[in-house]
Amino acid sequence: MSPNPEPVFGIATLDQIAGMTGKQHLQAIIDGALPAPPIARTMSFRMVEVGDGEVLFEATPGPDLLNPLGGVHGGWALTLIDTVTGCAAHSTLPAGVGFASIETKANFSRPIKADTGLVRAEGRVISKGRTIISAEGKIIDADGRVLAHGTSTVMVLAR
Repeated sequence: MSPNPEPVFGIATLDQIAGMTGKQHLQAIIDGALPAPPIARTMSFRMVEVGDGEVLFEATPGPDLLNPLGGVHGGWALTLIDTVTGCAAHSTLPAGVGFASIETKANFSRPIKADTGLVRAEGRVISKGRTIISAEGKIIDADGRVLAHGTSTVMVLAR
């Protein structure tokens, strides 16, 4: 099934996601069966693929994300890295288990501008324990250049 071209934004209820693994939950968002989180609208990004411990997002920086000097605010890239790493971790979790970010670090490699165009953000789990998952993320432009990269640590939480 292809991604929903007109996403609905909101938060799925616990009843809607009951029995779903993290990967199933994320795939349901991609498929449009569940709403995309409101942050996706605010930050102009969308999840396009989910695998086991991996996710791919597309994002478009624009003029609403500019800092006082005219560049895209670093918080946008940090938020996108936190999102892809968190979703990569979420994709490994069984039904009834959640997570919370406890640390995210990022390095900004190249300027991101309002006219950078569509970028790809990749997240991948690098270590999974019972209570702590570490993941890495990177943001890549259309020419394959790394714009930002970072890591996140998340804590696994029973719901």
